[in-house]
Amino acid sequence: MNTQIQKLYLKAGKSERLIIGLMSGTSMDGLDIALCLVKGSGAHTNIEVLNFKTADYTDDFRAKIKAVFSKKQVDLQLVCLMNAHIANTHAQLINDALAEWGYKNDDIDFIASHGQTIFHAPKSLHQLADYPNGTLQIGDGDHIALKTGIIILSDFRQKHLAAGGEGAPLAVYGDYLMFTKEGEDRVMLNIGGIANFTYLPASTDANAIFSTDVGPGNTLMDQYMQKHFGQFYDKNAAIALSGKSNQKLLSALLNCDFFELEFPKTTGPELFNLEYLIKAQEQSLTTNLGKADVMATLCHFSAETIANAIKRCFGEKAEARVFMSGGGMHNPLLVSLLNEKLPACIFLTTADLNINPDAKEAVLFAVLANETLCGEPINFGNRQGVPSVCMGKISLPQ
Repeated sequence: MNTQIQKLYLKAGKSERLIIGLMSGTSMDGLDIALCLVKGSGAHTNIEVLNFKTADYTDDFRAKIKAVFSKKQVDLQLVCLMNAHIANTHAQLINDALAEWGYKNDDIDFIASHGQTIFHAPKSLHQLADYPNGTLQIGDGDHIALKTGIIILSDFRQKHLAAGGEGAPLAVYGDYLMFTKEGEDRVMLNIGGIANFTYLPASTDANAIFSTDVGPGNTLMDQYMQKHFGQFYDKNAAIALSGKSNQKLLSALLNCDFFELEFPKTTGPELFNLEYLIKAQEQSLTTNLGKADVMATLCHFSAETIANAIKRCFGEKAEARVFMSGGGMHNPLLVSLLNEKLPACIFLTTADLNINPDAKEAVLFAVLANETLCGEPINFGNRQGVPSVCMGKISLPQ
């Protein structure tokens, strides 16, 4: 047996494993690095986050990602180069984090790397009859494995596509294993660039569980802030709170076929971008609207789409415990609007379930890797969008 395969086999068979989960989302603020101690698998998974940090990206690195991000036409040479450059940068950030936390690289059993999404193209978006669902994450696993000396699982979304899904959202798998509770309806709401949630029914029936994107979370607000205010995001919703939501613009923003699609569904900045906003302003005759009012309206837009999606699951008088994660949970106006629109729901964060909400997405990929190494595919039934598969390609460090 190849010694590296033997090493993989022995590590997968351990009673507990140290797995680093990585996440770099559409916000591109930095690399989330979660060091997790994982025991068991499947319904018996137990996970403890030992350390977590968001390793900030430099402005130069972020600009390089944006040059290939969410564009139909892009410099193909630059995509090739960024595949390695992102991986090399992530590897260095991992090495730095381990040194900071006092770990040797040999202490770590596996790394689960999401990579950087640069384009997401479900059929509902590309509408090309001869082509399947597509998504592309770059930041090659082999480069990370070689530069950290740690076995890597990466490129998780391709198996989901191959099995008939849209490549997203993948939260259903980790949320089911980590957060299902018998007798309690739960909504695991992640408000990142795109907002998505997992519905966990009180019955714990895997056949009834699903994850879905619901629309923009922070992406439109962040894009607008970066272009018009020179700020990465609207800290504490200061700009949005100084403005007033415009009903005509809000109605135009909500007028989109995506919101009528059945669950589960996926989307991204390929749809919800500044061009989308400009078209809505033109349709609603609000092109001269003040910038603070635009920000207020965009925040109301995100809140409205999230609330409407939850009502589709639970009815107009929705009652559920909603556990938030992602950057949007730090937006006081957005959270206030959600409480207003869903008064019977109880809003908490995943910290109430012993998982740092800022680390949740990175932890998810550690759980997905653990299932691929040590578990079995969970039977979610024969439903579109939730294939019963294990995910992640394995890269060996030698």
